[in-house]
Amino acid sequence: MKKETARTVRAFAIELVIYAVLVIAYFFLVLHLLGQWLFQLEIHHRYLYAGLAILLIVGQAVLLESLTTFLIRLIRGRSE
Repeated sequence: MKKETARTVRAFAIELVIYAVLVIAYFFLVLHLLGQWLFQLEIHHRYLYAGLAILLIVGQAVLLESLTTFLIRLIRGRSE
């Protein structure tokens, strides 16, 4: 039982680190590529900006969760 718990905690820690790196990379990518455009959109078209911001948040969640799941499957497949 302890061995299985340790393995689960280890997998969770790895997933947490991978997810954190991906979230930070996504943040800086969006900031670099879309930062100025989003700023102008916020100033001139507030409602469009709000809708787009929500879509970016949802897109980030779906994309990063899928990518993290794929990477975890690769890591677990190699270690087992």
